[in-house]
Amino acid sequence: MPTYQYACTACDNQFEIVQKFTDDALTVCPSCQGELRKVFSAVGIVFKGSGFYRTDSRSSSSSTVSSTSSSSTSSSTSKESSGSSAPAAPAPAPAAAAS
Repeated sequence: MPTYQYACTACDNQFEIVQKFTDDALTVCPSCQGELRKVFSAVGIVFKGSGFYRTDSRSSSSSTVSSTSSSSTSSSTSKESSGSSAPAAPAPAPAAAAS
């Protein structure tokens, strides 16, 4: 069950309460009988890194990623062999797995 945070508009009393999704929101302060409001704050979970969703039980995405990286490698090789005087940009390093 989620925990909700409330603040009283009259006495500035703040508290948290565990409620079901189906429960009605509280409207009366237990301390002074004033009006309550819900307090919204930042989410407590943060996903860091790039591409974590691509590794979630997907066997077809790994073949798609490898085919696009091999095609970009072959295209940079063909540019180098065509006699272009500009140096080719190095390929980006693969992202490290988040722990």
